[in-house]
Amino acid sequence: QVQLVESGGGLVQAGGSLRLSCAASGRTSGNYAMGWFRQAPGKEREFVAGITWNGRDVDYADFVKGRVIISRDNAKNTVYLQMNSLKPEDTAVYYCAASRFGLRVGRRGNEYEYWGQGTQVTVSS
Repeated sequence: QVQLVESGGGLVQAGGSLRLSCAASGRTSGNYAMGWFRQAPGKEREFVAGITWNGRDVDYADFVKGRVIISRDNAKNTVYLQMNSLKPEDTAVYYCAASRFGLRVGRRGNEYEYWGQGTQVTVSS
């Protein structure tokens, strides 16, 4: 089992920045690919960004390209999502997820086995 805990969410004005963190514990010896998803009220969960276990490959949803950077520190079992130029439409609960298919970044939620509880990001206009 892998436990994931997100942090770093909060309230920010449009144009501002936040860095989300996702700390993993438990069976972290596996080579997991990691993803960030988000879900806004009344909307379906959507893929935001993902990174392979070795950090060599990353993938971003079109709506965040150029504004978001995903990274990881395997020594700390932590994945980060740096978000810049935030917009009100970025308001959502952000979740991190882990996939045992470590060398591939999946965009579908069912490709990930473990999920965190989420952290709220609110962007005011």
